[in-house]
Parts: sequence; C-alpha cells; structure tokens
Amino acid sequence: MDKKNALRAGALAAGTTLMMLLMSSPALALTRDDGDDPGPGLSVGETLGLYVVAPLALFALIAGLVWVLDKSKDRGDTTSSNIAVRGGAKATKA
Repeated sequence: MDKKNALRAGALAAGTTLMMLLMSSPALALTRDDGDDPGPGLSVGETLGLYVVAPLALFALIAGLVWVLDKSKDRGDTTSSNIAVRGGAKATKA
C-alpha cells in the first residue's frame, strides 16, 4: 500500500510540474509585446542589495524589535527538574 501512495504522489508531482512548464512558456518568449517598454537593467550590486541584503536587514529589524519589545518575564524551568519529589522510594534492580 505504501508503494501505491508513493507512485500516486510521484505521478501528481510530475503532472503538476509538466502543467506549470507548459503554462509558463510565454514567460520564456524572446519577442517583445506591443507597448513593452522595459527599463534599464540592474547591476550585480543593485540586484544583491535588493534581493539579498534588503530582506536580511528587514528580517533582522523585525527580530530585533520583537526581542527588545518582548514584555514576557523570564519563565522558569518548566521541565521535571524543578519538581520536588517526596518520599524515599528507592529504585530496585530488575
């Protein structure tokens, strides 16, 4: 039964990929459309700044604001290490 589900998932993924490739073929066209007026291209520095540095800086800014403005108090250890155990039950060897 597991093999059947894997085959079904693979067929679905392949079909979806094929449909996306067929639908996106106009995006690969080399001819310009009427009214197309592209602007100047971006340099390597502008591209890296826009698509790498800016998102990282925005992420750092948001994370920093969340960290600084966090009003919750430090929570104690919630694991079993802070549970007081009463009694002198000793472990027995099995």
